[in-house]
Amino acid sequence: MSASKPDPLRPHSSVVLDGPSRAGARSMLRPVGFTDADFHKPVVGVASTWSMVTPCNMHIDELAREAEAGANAAGGKAIIFGTITVSDGISMGTPGMRYSLVSREVIADSIETVVGAEGFDAVVAIGGCDKNMPGCAMALARLNRPGVFVYGGTILPGIHPDSKKECDIVSVYEAIGQHSAGKVDDAGLTAIEACSVPGAGSCGGMYTANTMASAIEALGMSLPNSSAQIAISGEKKLDCRNAGAAALALLKAGIRPRDIMTKKAFENAITVVIALGGSTNAVLHLLALAHEAKVKLSIDDFTRIGKKVPVLADLKPSGKYGMAHLSRVGGLPPLMKMLLDAGLLHGDCLTVTGRTIAENLRNVGPYPADQDVVHPLSNPIKPDSHLRILYGNLAPQGAVAKVTGKEGLTFSGKAITFESEETALHAILAGRVKDGHVIVIRNEGPRGGPGMREMLAPTSAVMGKGLGKTVALITDGRFSGGSHGFVVGHITPEAFNGGPLALVKNGDTIVIDAVKNELTLALPAKEIAARKRAWKQRKPKETHGVLAKYAKLVTSASEGAVTDKYL
Repeated sequence: MSASKPDPLRPHSSVVLDGPSRAGARSMLRPVGFTDADFHKPVVGVASTWSMVTPCNMHIDELAREAEAGANAAGGKAIIFGTITVSDGISMGTPGMRYSLVSREVIADSIETVVGAEGFDAVVAIGGCDKNMPGCAMALARLNRPGVFVYGGTILPGIHPDSKKECDIVSVYEAIGQHSAGKVDDAGLTAIEACSVPGAGSCGGMYTANTMASAIEALGMSLPNSSAQIAISGEKKLDCRNAGAAALALLKAGIRPRDIMTKKAFENAITVVIALGGSTNAVLHLLALAHEAKVKLSIDDFTRIGKKVPVLADLKPSGKYGMAHLSRVGGLPPLMKMLLDAGLLHGDCLTVTGRTIAENLRNVGPYPADQDVVHPLSNPIKPDSHLRILYGNLAPQGAVAKVTGKEGLTFSGKAITFESEETALHAILAGRVKDGHVIVIRNEGPRGGPGMREMLAPTSAVMGKGLGKTVALITDGRFSGGSHGFVVGHITPEAFNGGPLALVKNGDTIVIDAVKNELTLALPAKEIAARKRAWKQRKPKETHGVLAKYAKLVTSASEGAVTDKYL
């Protein structure tokens, strides 16, 4: 084999494989399945987040093989490689949850590392649990090689053996609060625990995994209708096979991720997240993804777009239905077509099909007339966004609230402060949190945590205790997509950095206003300044290892909590 003119379909693999000097590389690849003919084909890396750590990812090895087959059938040579995942649902409420957001960076870094080292020409990335989606998409944007994201799919709902009602992992966390309140006994808690997670797939509501899968489809980086598919369905296997072929088509067409991930594409993603009633984590992850794509996006874009986009989908945690129900009535395309026809989407944005959003949606029909999973624009669940970007003397650089209106639009109460999630949870379960309290959980931000844990356990305990409408919770941490109630997170600057949240004392009045978009500590500026002068920064919780490295590099939540901005 002699070196020749570079093949435009093999811009990276040719450097690794062509010519006499690359015989060693070819020799290493023969045992893993390369033939003489394969050395002349574009190499497609298939990034698999398969793991038996969590049901979200337990089936992804099979999906990766489908993507491999699709790429090979289209004329490429696919190589499957692995990256990590951690389970939010398992680590939630423990120190292990500090690694969750960190894993997003590790996933992106690991995909970049393998693709860059091995000279892959195109990429298919398959994700399951929450941080997989943004981590995979961030790597695609950073590498800017033709690529497609594939969502591993949603889990089916569990069915309670007695009530026959549908349940999911959030049902379990809320049952813990009900158990502490004496509303559920030991046997009842075990029954919910045993039935709520029936098999493979990501958490079934419009929680973070399904939110981000939908956002990435709206962004144009996954194939149409891929985000609402059932994990164990034939449709999901076909989606993976088609994604393998699509990666080759993008390579041949010269279409790269940053051609797709434009500012208008991010506006489409935000629009769809709002219409679905999606997770607050979408703010954090879309900011990070835009950073990798070199697109200027800020938290204020969510406010601007949210003024004109209604909440239309009646999905959990605040609504009635799970992602499986959306799948059964037609998935995401009919919603996107509705938004496009109303002038709320940019139809000219390019996608991984090689066609525009408008072209992809041209023949999409409406939802069935008898469904109520997605409301019409004439009868929205909420006329504007549930994602509220709040400012004020308690959040001078912004905070993110998830307010559907069911909790009310304003809340004023007395602070009860905690320096960690665990101490707050213990107090809630022990009955120390009362009507009218604003629970303040601080030193849980990106640096202070470190890792910006999700507060699903405390918010679920609040709901389980029946305090959802009489108690609020604010934090410099973040929330699971399964959290609901009057909650405000991502408060910046975070307490560890001396943000005003660090200065709050028990009994202080805090006002949350989701109409004016304000978060206020009702104290004179003179008193706040005096407290600030007396404040001293805490010692870092971690001084070595990945958490310490993360704390050293990470930006604020209002900047997406990315780790490469200042490099």
